[in-house]
Amino acid sequence: MPLSFADPDAFSRPVHVVAADALADWQAGLPVSSRTWLAATGFEAGLGEVRLLPGASGGIAAAVVGWGTAKARARTRFALGKAVAALPEGDWHLAGPLGADDLAEAALGYLLSGYAFTRYRSGRGSKARLKLPEGCDRVRLLAMAEAEFLTRDLINTPASDMGPAELESALLSLAERFGARTAVIRGTALLAQNLPMIHAVGRASDREPRLLDMRWGNAGPRLTLVGKGVCFDTGGLDIKPSSGMLLMKKDMGGAATVMGLARMIMALGLPVRLRVLVPAVENAISGNAMRPGDILVSRKGLTVEVNNTDAEGRLILADALALADEEPADLIVSMATLTGAARVAVGPDLAPFYTDDEALAAALQAAARPACDPLWRMPLWPAYEAMIEPGIADLDNAPSGGFAGSITAALFLRRFVDNPRYVHFDIYGHTPADAPGRSKGGVGQGARALLTALPQMLAL
Repeated sequence: MPLSFADPDAFSRPVHVVAADALADWQAGLPVSSRTWLAATGFEAGLGEVRLLPGASGGIAAAVVGWGTAKARARTRFALGKAVAALPEGDWHLAGPLGADDLAEAALGYLLSGYAFTRYRSGRGSKARLKLPEGCDRVRLLAMAEAEFLTRDLINTPASDMGPAELESALLSLAERFGARTAVIRGTALLAQNLPMIHAVGRASDREPRLLDMRWGNAGPRLTLVGKGVCFDTGGLDIKPSSGMLLMKKDMGGAATVMGLARMIMALGLPVRLRVLVPAVENAISGNAMRPGDILVSRKGLTVEVNNTDAEGRLILADALALADEEPADLIVSMATLTGAARVAVGPDLAPFYTDDEALAAALQAAARPACDPLWRMPLWPAYEAMIEPGIADLDNAPSGGFAGSITAALFLRRFVDNPRYVHFDIYGHTPADAPGRSKGGVGQGARALLTALPQMLAL
């Protein structure tokens, strides 16, 4: 859907932003009729609360949006942006004592609140048009929102229409738009090209597994993004219950998110040499499916005992990361909807990340708040290394016991990357209920924080 802000020269009506503790003073300056109207409607300036103020001729003269309390604002992102997006059709501008960060969040929230997934039924985004607040970067905000819409559309599309081939087509379209170069390895060619674990996970499906490889940029630091592209996950022979499959169209959320991040980087013309690797598979069941107890030999040469075929994401990522690590890189990032343990630990909103590099971690943590993209650093705890060493092979893809599942998955992936400048994200990629700026369904996590942190992480 097209994204835009209101024409800066067009007439617009004000959206008065009023905090709860400033409501009485603000109302004192209003005409009696407006004060009476607000009192009659019970307006208390709660966060995101909206009222329309009538004009003398009976039309809409302005809007009032509650800014709530500091506590409420700390608990909710994008409430102001959602309120503006819900206003009647027309041009609007923000009026109120907002700082630069609040204005940027409101503008981004306004754009994100306009998202609607319309592939299978009609729908519409916002009809309200917001004038870009002074000091906000129009190009950057639009790049963020357009990338997020791409990520959401990819995740929201069911596996019937978003298998490995369709994910490939989406990446090729993205590459064509920005003049990137691509290469794809499919089916048994994965074995010939020494990507055996990607093949092992995807071989049971009649939809060929593949590795997608996109490159963009000819100068600058080298940045490699690796995204898990499991387009549907039955669990394999360790089959999930039906309830566990209901959201498995989102198991390619890591791939969708790195594609969104790549779109931002290319749209903004960042001076980097970008590489995107997406192992795209469907974890299905058939006579040639990998079995519990099988031992796989990875691209890196490490052997892996498959103790659960439902822990397949780390297998395909391992081969892709080993490939990524064969080239010099200033930063390698993997993103994956990898473990339920991460959701138990931090819930659906926070994106946990892992790195041994303190400077990278600090840059990401500093970027999270201004990017409105919350993160939480998790430990690569050395004492748990023994949990991923089964004895019969070098590594175990699913340690028994159930403890520290997200940490052990991250430790597993780290075995395939020698480059110390490596960050892994274990994201959820889904909003379980409608929230400001985030409608129920697919969502990107970590991409805006990474974009914001890249200048420091790569010394751009």
